[in-house]
Amino acid sequence: MPDPTPGPGEVIIEIKASGMCGTDLKYYRASDGASAIGFASASGAPVIAGHEPCGIVCEAGPGVTSPLARIGRRVMNHHYAGCGCCNPCRTGWTQMCDEGSITFGANGDGAHARYMKVPADSLVALPDELSFQAGAAISCGTGTAWGGLHRLGLRGEDTIAIFGQGPVGLSGTQLAVAMGARVIALDFDDSRLERAREFGADCVINARAEDPAAAIIEATGGRGAACAMDCTGSSAARSAAVRSAAKWGRVVFLGEGGNVTIDVSTEMNRKQLSIYGSWTFSRSGQADCARFVAERGIDVDRLFTHSWPLEQAEQAYGLFDTQTTGKGVLIPA
Repeated sequence: MPDPTPGPGEVIIEIKASGMCGTDLKYYRASDGASAIGFASASGAPVIAGHEPCGIVCEAGPGVTSPLARIGRRVMNHHYAGCGCCNPCRTGWTQMCDEGSITFGANGDGAHARYMKVPADSLVALPDELSFQAGAAISCGTGTAWGGLHRLGLRGEDTIAIFGQGPVGLSGTQLAVAMGARVIALDFDDSRLERAREFGADCVINARAEDPAAAIIEATGGRGAACAMDCTGSSAARSAAVRSAAKWGRVVFLGEGGNVTIDVSTEMNRKQLSIYGSWTFSRSGQADCARFVAERGIDVDRLFTHSWPLEQAEQAYGLFDTQTTGKGVLIPA
């Protein structure tokens, strides 16, 4: 693939860290790539993967005047492009563009490369206190957890059950603990549960060894969790999240794909339950997350257990596909 050249309103980021996200596995495993979950390249040609970009601005195209686009500026990327004119775009929710959006790493070239071309208005400042790999995590996985917690309106007095302790769920555990909430962490894998405990979870539950909803209700003195967040996309986990929520509870689904069946009367209406969907975050939400992480001294780098040079991407994805590791990152240069 040739190195990109910026057009009007565009910049080139020299990528310093490109995170690997669970959504990437759906593209990796599918015979038709990103189109397996509703994305298709406009040209029909293959695209460069990677939607967790972080690096340094190294070139700007004509008409770019943003201070964020100064050469040498440390930046993350809100990994979408839209029309720039509709209400979602103008409020920072480019992925919801009325005219249709491009998601870098899915139907547009992403960050698993040395250089990446993006709209100048998709840049997000990387605080000086944060590493490039921390910025990569915030560019999707950690930022997605942040978006879900804000959809829930999480408060310090709340107990939250977080289903799945992969990179997104573990980020949710880190952030929720920093917000003052009590966290109940759930997963099938004991090593992931141990990491959740190290990250501040008050209670861990192996959802394969015991009924997760019953265990959450027991751990909350029979009340259920004030909030529940599913990071798995699993029908069983989503159902358990709903069943484990307290009266007047709030539930958010982050995981992509799949379905869930809810007994509306007993599991939702008669508990006065609120159920939300959450799709990543806005551009300003990404900046807020980075600022919170920097100000609170949250060690997002601890999420990463593996790092590879770009040349070892094949080995990296082979291991990542086993889903036995923490978060991985590719370092292009």
